[in-house]
Amino acid sequence: MVDSWSDLEVYKSAFALQQALYVESKSWPKSETYSLIDQIRRSSRSVGANIAEAWARRRYPQHFLSKLADSDGELQETIHWIETALASEYLSPESAESLLSQANRIGKQLGSMMNRHQSFCF
Repeated sequence: MVDSWSDLEVYKSAFALQQALYVESKSWPKSETYSLIDQIRRSSRSVGANIAEAWARRRYPQHFLSKLADSDGELQETIHWIETALASEYLSPESAESLLSQANRIGKQLGSMMNRHQSFCF
């Protein structure tokens, strides 16, 4: 049973991705601190944060759906930054593939929630 946003599998997946990106980005060049590192950490953290906020808005189906869409938008931005880190050779192809696989799984979970968002609302 889901009692809280923290019980949602999509939230758990988003949190795991956020933490994996935090660990990966620790070794990136200091020159990227205020650009790529901040951006990828911010967008990846926003995925889960928007899921949590969506959960609080379940009384209002359209608000709930809107926050899920915001979460998906942040996820797409995160994917962009992962691809940028790969192109900049800050991520190995294997790490990037793993991170992108996690992100794509989250995207599918969010898509499923958005398609049946009414079932989460009361």
